[in-house]
Amino acid sequence: MSEPQPQPTRAEIEKTMRGNRRLLSVSRNWIVIALVFLFVYTGLSLTAPVFMKLGMEGPANVIYRIYSPMCHQFAFRSWFFFGDQVAYPRETAGSNLDSFEDYAARDEHFDGVNLSDWSDELMVKARTFHGNEEMGYKTALCERDVAIYLAMFLAGLAFIPVRDWLRPAPIWLYLILGLGPIGLDGTSQLFSYPPLEMWPVRETIPVFRAATGALFGIMNVWLAFPYIERSVRETITELEEKLAFAEQQLVAVDREQ
Repeated sequence: MSEPQPQPTRAEIEKTMRGNRRLLSVSRNWIVIALVFLFVYTGLSLTAPVFMKLGMEGPANVIYRIYSPMCHQFAFRSWFFFGDQVAYPRETAGSNLDSFEDYAARDEHFDGVNLSDWSDELMVKARTFHGNEEMGYKTALCERDVAIYLAMFLAGLAFIPVRDWLRPAPIWLYLILGLGPIGLDGTSQLFSYPPLEMWPVRETIPVFRAATGALFGIMNVWLAFPYIERSVRETITELEEKLAFAEQQLVAVDREQ
């Protein structure tokens, strides 16, 4: 016969309870944690141009570097603050805004760069260009990324009052509204550039990039958050049961002493 398992000590029970209480607190506040993360992640990217405007290039450069692995940061696909325009799309986008080429040609950062052709040199220069007094200063995330995360934050806020009954978005609807527009825009743009060049170079206007990004962000929340909420509620129930059992164990331990 196997020997009976030793009963946990009061210290062991209390240690387990502390861990479960922390997990329970996180589970009950998961939506707040997610929203704080989205707010900070989006908001911090918007502070880079503010620091640049204030002449605080050190903090601004740190922020640009932090976001660099997550975004291409091309100047012609980014929002700008404190300048003539909010964005400077390439001439091929067909925007009503004055083109990136017109403004970049007046900045020494782009000296010697053929602004009309797509090249590695142009990509590097557009990525490392933070702005100037005339154009203003770019955000650390591109137009589409800002729209994605800002939309996710706002959609997350809207999710709070309906979290008890909202069902996840159907997969077919997510594919059509969430992935469809942003996928078509991104791939058609990608395939128009070297080395593929399947059709004439295509750039989209800032409003369209923001719209497809925002739609993607909203659909991400509609699809994911109800699933997370359902899973978290199951976790909360399990943790509450474990804590109730641990309370009973403590009572039993006290009686034995």
